[in-house]
Amino acid sequence: MSVLEVTNLTFSFGNKIILEDANFVMQKGEHIGLIGMNGEGKSTFIKLITHQISPDEGKIVWAKNLTTGYLDQYLTLTPGKTIKGVLEEAFGPLFAKEQRMYDLYNEVAVADEAKQATILEEIGEIQSELEQSDFYNLDNKITEVAYGLGLREVGLDKDVSMLSGGQRSKVLLTKLLLQQPTILILDEPTNFLDEEQVNWLKDYLINYPNAFILVSHDREFLDGVINVVYHIEDAVLTRYTGNLTKFDEMYAIKRRNQNQAYEKQQKEIQKLETFIAKNKARVATTNLAKSRQRILDKMEIIDKAKELVKPTFIFKKGPASGKFVLSCENLIIGYNEPLSKPLTLTIERGKKVLIKGVNGIGKTTLLKTLLNIIPSLGGTNNLDYNINYGYFEQELEFDYITAIDYVWRFYPDLTNKEVRGLLAGVGINKDKAESLMPVLSGGEKARIRLQILGNRETNTLRLDEPTNHLDQLAKDALKEALLDYKGTLVLVCHEKEFYTGLVDEIIDLEAYSTKII
Repeated sequence: MSVLEVTNLTFSFGNKIILEDANFVMQKGEHIGLIGMNGEGKSTFIKLITHQISPDEGKIVWAKNLTTGYLDQYLTLTPGKTIKGVLEEAFGPLFAKEQRMYDLYNEVAVADEAKQATILEEIGEIQSELEQSDFYNLDNKITEVAYGLGLREVGLDKDVSMLSGGQRSKVLLTKLLLQQPTILILDEPTNFLDEEQVNWLKDYLINYPNAFILVSHDREFLDGVINVVYHIEDAVLTRYTGNLTKFDEMYAIKRRNQNQAYEKQQKEIQKLETFIAKNKARVATTNLAKSRQRILDKMEIIDKAKELVKPTFIFKKGPASGKFVLSCENLIIGYNEPLSKPLTLTIERGKKVLIKGVNGIGKTTLLKTLLNIIPSLGGTNNLDYNINYGYFEQELEFDYITAIDYVWRFYPDLTNKEVRGLLAGVGINKDKAESLMPVLSGGEKARIRLQILGNRETNTLRLDEPTNHLDQLAKDALKEALLDYKGTLVLVCHEKEFYTGLVDEIIDLEAYSTKII
């Protein structure tokens, strides 16, 4: 039974066709991974099927009597509500039934005997429905999912207006999972989760009884939870059965067969063109030449498989720092209250260091404190006098300016050609370079920011979750560039596949945390 059918869907943005005659069918209970390179249109497809934007052509038909849950990062959380209060909204209909039951109890006290029987019957029906829905175990359900996604250390009684962007995303994801919709739509749900929480979500989705569509650049996570792949490439949407590993195999075979067919056809075209050129002027063979020309004109040209363009990141190395890039003694991080016990550490020049710990424990806070972006709550923090650092911040908002103008903000002396060259190096073509920054995909924005960072001479890089939104080719390119970088690296990253083989020291912040984990 299909729960969603998309037929001949076409959508363009400006002069670029994002999707062309796309077809998509989702069967009940399917776990679908929607994949493609940065900027190919994954988020656009999600916006189309959730009716946030309208297609140029085509139909989107949802089955009747189903519920849809979409992880919308821009959904408003009401100030004054606690996290638990927001999560309880997932069970709004059940709480409404409970209230109806209480109202009926008040009515039965003043009703006559005949009406009492009718009211008591309705109370019994509601009671049965609540018990079948496991209503009286809701607190345990809420706690299980909330703690699995890292909200224990935040505190379920915390006002949602006090939450960071990452914590807010966790609350929205938790509420969505508690609702258990017929179709779940998740766009990069792991971006604000640490390794332990990603594993919890992975186990949850493996056993999720309903259908879901998942967009994620975390290959290991995606591979473990899906059984169908839809791949977007050059505005074409293609269905594959199996997980990501199976897709890789089938996609490689498809590319190989396409290239073989392309080579065979090119040889045939060359043969026909040679024959035509030799024989079209001779009276005796002109009809044969015309016949070959008709064959050539009717031939459906096969394209060569698209070359996967790998971005090129280069981080320029500036003058060396001192032997010790930074040192801190009895450092206490936090804002209004301490997030850590006294922390003493030293980072030597040329080391590649990972800051590790569960999400929300203070990794970003530590990074900003070590850079003196925010003050410490105690202890000493010494940066080398000759440090020249580049900082990749996890969360940024963008003005409505083009990618070209965004680069010019940092490098106003570069020519138009030089700016376009920088952008082209990380796969941002002419159309994308002239697009507004907020319109670009998360991966495209991240590549631009990393390119801006790399073009300046530094001796220390501080990168806070740089792999969020990047596709696999971009991740591979970034890792290679960081391995080649001769300066010091301090990295916050939750993707084990990325930091394994890259870092040579690990700072486990959990050992210094004041939080209960």
